[in-house]
Amino acid sequence: MRRLRNTDSGRATLLPSCGKPVGIAVVPYQSSRVASNRQLLGILWVVYSFFEFTGAGVLFVLANTLFANFRPMVTGTQPVYFPSFLQPLLSFVSVMLLCKAILAVVAGVGLLQRQHWARMIAIVAAFFALLSIPFGTALGIYTLVVLMSQNAEQEYSKIAPAA
Repeated sequence: MRRLRNTDSGRATLLPSCGKPVGIAVVPYQSSRVASNRQLLGILWVVYSFFEFTGAGVLFVLANTLFANFRPMVTGTQPVYFPSFLQPLLSFVSVMLLCKAILAVVAGVGLLQRQHWARMIAIVAAFFALLSIPFGTALGIYTLVVLMSQNAEQEYSKIAPAA
């Protein structure tokens, strides 16, 4: 076992239980909450945007193929009519999902690249994502807890490059 020199007596003072030198403290590096969660948030936002893009695409295709030219379905003797507002409504919802997906991917890529504007975009995207139960709600709450915590703006400005 290597001994350290103590300036007082010329020999190292060791703890009898474990043999480690006394007086040497290891201080762990303490990173901020924002710095330690930024990359994970960025990855989660990009993955979430993929699912939003997929949902928007499927809904848009269904709205413009299945509901576009509905003719009355004949079931038995009575025809069944579908409401004519479904196709424009579903198309509108798919466009809103597409906008939400674009916002999510911009937030995720911005967080991964440490852009100074990404924190605010991610907060806005988090508020929109709160309505998407359960995954959007979980990601939105996680984002808001990390990026709106005490001193989060100062912590993020330390890791973001100067504009």
